[in-house]
Formats: sequence, structure tokens, C-alpha cells
Amino acid sequence: MSVAETTTVPEPPSTAVSAGSRKRLVSTRLLRSEIRLIGGRRRNQMGLLVLATVPIVLAISVKLSSRSSGGGPDFLDSITSNGLFVPLAALTVEMGIFLPLAISTLAGDAIAGEANLGTLRYLLTVPVSRTRLLAVKFASLCIGALWGVATVALAGAIIGIALFGTGPLTTLSGSQLDFGAALGRVLLVVVYLSACIAALGAVGLFISTLTEQPIAATIALMIFTILSWILDAVPQLEWLHPWLIVHEWLSFSDLLRDPPFWDNVLRGLGVDAAYAAVFWLLAWARFSGKDVTS
Repeated sequence: MSVAETTTVPEPPSTAVSAGSRKRLVSTRLLRSEIRLIGGRRRNQMGLLVLATVPIVLAISVKLSSRSSGGGPDFLDSITSNGLFVPLAALTVEMGIFLPLAISTLAGDAIAGEANLGTLRYLLTVPVSRTRLLAVKFASLCIGALWGVATVALAGAIIGIALFGTGPLTTLSGSQLDFGAALGRVLLVVVYLSACIAALGAVGLFISTLTEQPIAATIALMIFTILSWILDAVPQLEWLHPWLIVHEWLSFSDLLRDPPFWDNVLRGLGVDAAYAAVFWLLAWARFSGKDVTS
């Protein structure tokens, strides 16, 4: 037997990577590409600018106002006592329409936008399953939700501290928190509201699999959100309220009690998780069997 027959040639490092590792690499690369795509679109950048403008306008308006109007968000009258109330008041305002509109735009582009541009079939030629692609799309929506909420909070905190300063923050329970503890509560609010908006993104992802027109998916999700707010305001439908996706959105105020009141917050997260799971599975059922021609 010759030396050539007995020598084992080592497998090149590039081919020694397992199939599972290749899938993880593809998914990571795909997620990074998706995030760059979301962040690089001019309309998304302008959307973030609009989100950041609201707390700035709110803070300047309060600063220039000679007296309280007696209306507006619950935190509005407390802005002058501590700048950290500015992001809280702004988030109260923007959870009504601005942040849902932002995630509606991203969700509409997720599948319908790709189909409309004719790039969806090319995405599916990448060695990654439709399930993994849909998971990456939802992960990017979750990151987009965090971007939107964090943008509002950051802009509000900067302008609030600049105009009104900071110091002990008076909680809804009447006690006071130092700046570090107060900032921690604001971060908790950001995480909670990001989860709320991400759950709405799952609904939008499902709608996006039903059409090839991103604007139609965006409008449909906004109609869903507005109807949810309307139903939540009807006292005769109180039995339905706990199941509406928007019902516990404003319960983030419970995080500003001392100690935090977790019941409504956890209930809201449970509803968010249920919406995210159900509508992601519906999106998967639709997308996995969809005949992609564009």
C-alpha cells in the first residue's frame, strides 16, 4: 500500500463548518443586513426624526407656557419639577398613534415591501428556510420597536434635563427616587413599551404576508390599532378589554410607583406574548405555503 493511499488529507477549514453553523452564520448575516436596510432607508430615518421631535416640542411648549393647561398626559403637570417626566409624557402621547404608525411602516415593508420590489424571491434563494427568514424579519421588527421607543425616551430625557434639570423624582406613590433609580425606572418603561410595540409588529408581519402592497399592510395595521383603542374605550365591552393588545399599554405608569406595581405590567406582557406567538404562527402558516412569484 502506497503512502498516498494511507495518508488522510485534512478537510479544509471552510468545509469543516457544520451545517448548523452555516445556518447560524447565514441568519446572523441576514439579520445584520435587515437591520442595515431598516436603518438606511430615508423614510425610516425621517420617521425617527419625527418621533424625536414630539418630546422636544412638548418640553419647549411647557417651558414657554405661563400656566398649566389642565389637560394632556398625566405626567404633563410634573414636567417642570423633573426633566425625566418629559420622556414619560412624550411616550404617553406617542403610544396613541406615532409609535404604532412607525412599526406599521416597518411591518408593511417586511414581506409585502420585498414582494412589491421583486426582491423576495431572491431572498429565498439564500440557503435559509422560510421559517428562519420569517424569524429574522420579526427579530428586526423587535429591534425597530426598541429603536423607536428609545429614540423618544432619549430625546425627551435630553431636552427635559436641559430645560428643567433633574433631582429626586416623585413617584406616583408620593415617595422620591434619586436620579439613578429614576433613570432605571425610565429604562424599565422603555423595555416594556418596546415589547408592546413589537407585539403589534407581529400582527403587522402576518398582514404583510397577505398582500404585495406595503402601504395596504401599513393602513390595515393602523386600522387594527385604532379599532383596538376604540373598543377599549367602550364601557359595555369591558369583558373584551383584557384581551385587546392596547389595553395595558399605558400601565407603564405602574412602574413609577414605589414599589412598582407589577400585576398590570405582567398581564400586559402576557397579552403581548400571546399576540406575538399567535400572529407569528399565522404568518408562518401563510408564508411557508405561499407561492412567491415576485
